[in-house]
Amino acid sequence: MSFTNNSKNKIALIDCNSFYVSCERLFNPKIQNMPVVVLSNNDGCVISRSIEAKKIGIKMGEPYFKVKDLVKKNNVQIFSSNYSLYGDLSRRVMRILKGFSDKIEIYSIDEAFLDLSYVKDDQVKEYGKKIRDLVLKWTGIPTSVGISSTKTLSKIANHIAKKNEEGVIFLKDNIDNTLRNFDIADVWGVGKQLSKLYKKNGIDNAYNLKNISNTWVKKSTNVLGAKTVMELRGTACINLETQETKRKSCCVSRSFGKKVESLEKLRESVTTHCLNAAEKIRTDKQTTRAITVFIRTSPFDKNRKYYSNSITIDLPVATSNSLELVKEAIKGLIKIYRYGYFYQKTGIILSKLNDSCEKEFNLLAPIMENRSHTLMKAIDFTNAKYGRNAISIAQAGVNNSWKMRREHSSKIDTASFDSLPKISV
Repeated sequence: MSFTNNSKNKIALIDCNSFYVSCERLFNPKIQNMPVVVLSNNDGCVISRSIEAKKIGIKMGEPYFKVKDLVKKNNVQIFSSNYSLYGDLSRRVMRILKGFSDKIEIYSIDEAFLDLSYVKDDQVKEYGKKIRDLVLKWTGIPTSVGISSTKTLSKIANHIAKKNEEGVIFLKDNIDNTLRNFDIADVWGVGKQLSKLYKKNGIDNAYNLKNISNTWVKKSTNVLGAKTVMELRGTACINLETQETKRKSCCVSRSFGKKVESLEKLRESVTTHCLNAAEKIRTDKQTTRAITVFIRTSPFDKNRKYYSNSITIDLPVATSNSLELVKEAIKGLIKIYRYGYFYQKTGIILSKLNDSCEKEFNLLAPIMENRSHTLMKAIDFTNAKYGRNAISIAQAGVNNSWKMRREHSSKIDTASFDSLPKISV
């Protein structure tokens, strides 16, 4: 069976290389050619690795305690995750990419699809190099660029580009040869279970999947499976999601660095989470009508009794006012708190979100809105300029002992002049 790619589409996938590691290296040039890994919350698992770390056998998702010997033996540089840094650099990268195409889908913190259909075939690879060079020049973040006629094929092109010296691949000719050498498990949209099914039926590479019968695909998989096959054939079935949809709820939660027993410490944690969530929905120009507070102990601690509880509070007026939300969250916490337990995690969820421009028919709404808008705007402006929590409230506490374990934090803050690299003259 033979399929020809006649599509004039040109979709580029720009992916930041080992993004979290690249962010740490940006402010620490000494580790540029050293093996580096970044750990998840509470320094639990490996979530980003440099090429050098991959070569010595450190696997993605590996618990940190399992690789400590490898780390020590190979002088691997370890960093705790710093999501405020990664988020800031991600926003800078995405702003640059928006300058190359008005049709962009921000797929994740370190990936974006661009529609480059307006670029001529003989110029598209050079255009990809320009994208890569400008991102590197303006942010210091290295990227790989894969370009092809569909999102699935551009994912494959990007996978190859990461191992290519130029860092840019335009997958247009001899596609079948590429697909023959591309493992089925690495195809975008093919998870572990689907990969097992394919291999069981002799489909062990992307070329075999491309040429499988439509009847078998529809019978054995789902709609996404059928779309993947069509995309491998060069027919675009997965559209670019260029419109950013606003969130329907906002959850902020963290496991503690060490277990917490007192209500006072839990109150500090819930307050901090509430402040962060309120800031997030204000950034998206949203308000909330309901807040959920939850707490739990560790389900894996066999020496202590397990306890988990939550409470949802409906608000009389939609708001994004941090002070109002904290007040309601603390009321909820007090109702579900039980003395004598060692808590591992707290969190809050803001739900029933609406655009802040949607006015409610409520006599109290205008009064409350006028009181809070100016204050919240001033707090957000100050925190954006001088760093998160430059202005906070007393209930959030200071130097919280319950915070995430971050023993290997680089403590880099892009809102702080103290974090800027120092150069000697």
